[in-house]
Amino acid sequence: MSQDLAELRKRIRHSTSHIMADVVTSMYPNVKLGIGPPTDDGFYYDFLMDTPIAQADFEKIEAAMREVMKKDFRFVYKEYPRAEALKLVKDQPLKTEIINDLPEGETISTYTHGRFEDLCAGPHIESTGKIPAFKLLNVAGAYWRGDEKRPMLQRVYGTAYESGEELEAHLKRVAEAERRDHRKLGVELGLFFFNPIAPSSPFFLPKGATLYNGHVTYVRDLYKRYGYQEVITPQMFDTELWKRSGHYANYKDNMYFSYVDEKEMGLKPMNCPAAAVLFGSSPHSYRELPIRYADFGRLHRYERSGVTHGLTRVRTFSQDDAHIFCRQDQIEQEINSFIAMVNETFNIFGFKDINVALSLRPDKRIGSDDLWDRAEGALASALTKQGIRFEPKPGEGAFYGPKIDFFVNDAIGRPWQLSTVQLDYNLAERFDLEYNAEDGTRQRPVVVHRAMLGSLERFLGVMIEHFAGAFPLWLAPVQAVVIPIADRHQEYANKVAAELAQAGIRNEVDSRNERMQAKIRDAQVQKAPYMLVVGDKEAQAEAAAVRLRSGENLGAVPVKEIIARMAAEIAEKKPSY
Repeated sequence: MSQDLAELRKRIRHSTSHIMADVVTSMYPNVKLGIGPPTDDGFYYDFLMDTPIAQADFEKIEAAMREVMKKDFRFVYKEYPRAEALKLVKDQPLKTEIINDLPEGETISTYTHGRFEDLCAGPHIESTGKIPAFKLLNVAGAYWRGDEKRPMLQRVYGTAYESGEELEAHLKRVAEAERRDHRKLGVELGLFFFNPIAPSSPFFLPKGATLYNGHVTYVRDLYKRYGYQEVITPQMFDTELWKRSGHYANYKDNMYFSYVDEKEMGLKPMNCPAAAVLFGSSPHSYRELPIRYADFGRLHRYERSGVTHGLTRVRTFSQDDAHIFCRQDQIEQEINSFIAMVNETFNIFGFKDINVALSLRPDKRIGSDDLWDRAEGALASALTKQGIRFEPKPGEGAFYGPKIDFFVNDAIGRPWQLSTVQLDYNLAERFDLEYNAEDGTRQRPVVVHRAMLGSLERFLGVMIEHFAGAFPLWLAPVQAVVIPIADRHQEYANKVAAELAQAGIRNEVDSRNERMQAKIRDAQVQKAPYMLVVGDKEAQAEAAAVRLRSGENLGAVPVKEIIARMAAEIAEKKPSY
C-alpha cells in the first residue's frame, strides 16, 4: 500500500469517527466523549454514557451518519488558547483531562463540521461528503486510558474505505477472522478455556495439552540438532536478583511479588537473570563457548485486564526461551544459526511472507551508549551479510539491548511478530560474568537472548487461527477417528485403534449410538485429518474405508497401508493438509 493511500485512509477513518461521535451525542443524552482515533484497519470512539449502545442500534446510527455526510459539511480547523479550550470542554471531563495533561505551550486545536466541534489535532478530509464507504462493526468495553481503576467506556468500532469494493473486501476478511477466532475454536475443539478464578490464565484440556506439547517436542528436536542444553530454573527469586538485573527498576509494574520468610520475592517474568545465575555458578573457558541454555520455565507477567486477549495476551505462559553465552567473535555465527532455525520452522508451519525489523535503543534503557553501539552494529552486520532486508525501528528495543524481530503473515494476511533475537552486553556486566580467554585474561561473555516461537500460548493462538483449527497431521491432537458402522463392529474398531496407537498415531473410537454419517460429520467438525470407517467388509479384509478432512474418499485401504501413509506424512511434517 502506498504512503498516499495509507494517509487517505487515515483521514477518511478519522473523519468518520468524528461523524459517529456527532450522531451519538445527538441521539443519546449526557454523553461524555473520550477519544476517537483511526487505526490500521478502521477507527473507534470511546463514550462515557448511561445508555448502552448495542449492535442492534448500528442501523439507526449509520442512517444518521449518512444524513450528516449528505450535507457535506466542511471540516474546519481552529486553534485555542488553553483557557478558552477549557471553557469549550467544561461539560466534557475526559476532554478537560486531556487538555490539562498537555505540556504548556503545546497547540490546542479542534475540528468542526456542522454544529459538532471536537478537540482534535487532525488530520481530516475536506468535508463529510467525501467519505465513500463505511460500516460500524462492534462495541466493546474499554477503560479510560487503559487503566482498570478508571471509568469503563463504551468503545464503538467501525471502518471506512476509499471505495465500496475495498470495504466489502475488508468485511469478508473480518468474517473470515471471526471464523478463525482461536477463542471460539479453542472451546469448540476442546483445547482450552478460561475461568475467572485464574484471570487471563488458560486451562488446557487434554487435546490442548497434546497440541501444546507437540510444539515443545518440535522445538526440543531442533535443540538437539542446533546444540542447546535444556535447563530448569526456579519460578520465584529474591527481589535482589531483579534489582541486579534491572527488571525491578524497569519492569516491576508488570511483575507479581510476595513475601517469604520476611523477604520480598518476585515471580519471574523472564528467564534472563536465572540464566545468568546458571552461567555464573561455575568457571568457564573460552573453549566451552558458546553455551546455549534453553528454558521452558513458566513465566508470569501482570497484564492489565483491558489488554489481555485469549491466548495471545495472557498472564502466565511459557516460552521456547534460550540464552546463549558466547565470545565476541561468535556473535555472527550464533545469529546466523538462529536465523536458519527460524527459516526452517517458518517453512514447517507454512509461513512464506516474512518481514524483519531491527529494533533499536529505547529511551528507558540500561548500559552505556558504547555498548548499545556495538550491539546494534553487530545485529545490523549479521543481517546485511545474509542479504536480509530489514526495517530499522528506533526506540523499540528491549531495555537491555537491541533485537531482531521476525514478522509473518498468516493464512489470511494478518501480520504477527513471532521470533526474536536480542543482543545484550549488559547482563554480563550486571552479574559480573566472565570466562577464561585464550590469552589467559578474564573476559565478559556476550549474551544472546532468543525465542523462536516466543510465548507458546500466543503461538498456539496464532496457529489455531492460521490453520482455522485444521492442524497439519503431525500436530493434530487427534490424528484419526475410527468409526464403527454398527455395534457389532466395535471390537474390530478397537483393534484398528490399538494398531494405530502402537504405531504412535493418536486416535479415538467413536462408539456413540449415532448414525455413521453423523459420526463422520462430527469428526469433520472436530477437524480430524483421517476418518476410518469400519464395517463387515473392512473387518473381513483387515482394512478401513478412509475419508479425509478435505472430503476426499480413498475407499477401503488395508490398515497396514493406512499406518504407513500416516507415518510418512507425520515424519514429513507437511505444513497443511
